Amino acid sequence: MIRHAMPNDADAILNVWLLASLQAHDFIPAAFWWQQQEAMRARYLPLAEIWVYERQNEVQGFVALVDNYLAALFVRPDCQQSGIGRALLDRAKQQRNQLSLKVFCENDIAVNFYRSQGFNVIAEGTDAATSQPELYMEYKSSENKQQLDYLCQHDNAINS
Repeated sequence: MIRHAMPNDADAILNVWLLASLQAHDFIPAAFWWQQQEAMRARYLPLAEIWVYERQNEVQGFVALVDNYLAALFVRPDCQQSGIGRALLDRAKQQRNQLSLKVFCENDIAVNFYRSQGFNVIAEGTDAATSQPELYMEYKSSENKQQLDYLCQHDNAINS
């Protein structure tokens, strides 16, 4: 079941984040992730709209949105490859017509997942905290694309 996160979900969300971060980002020292926990709790999570995937009263994954930015999408390692990430991303897409995100280049699984879900690479950069290369990706719903196509066609007709 996907539902809005509640304040008492914070520990479970942080646990999912830490376990999944350690697994997916093994190219970054584990100490970095351990040191980020309090910043996640105090600064990042309160700013986000968070949805959790819960099964048998356990948070197994979450997605965090800040405006149109997909700030986090994490699934507990022992629950991955079961459709939870896709379900959470679908919920985010229902909430927003356009999404952007950053993902580490070395996180091939995530990069391929986002590409398979309609995200396109729009730029490359370097993460300031880790000095790791990252991709900036964007998703636009087909409804949003149709509106943009209409506006472009309309502008071209006016300018002709």
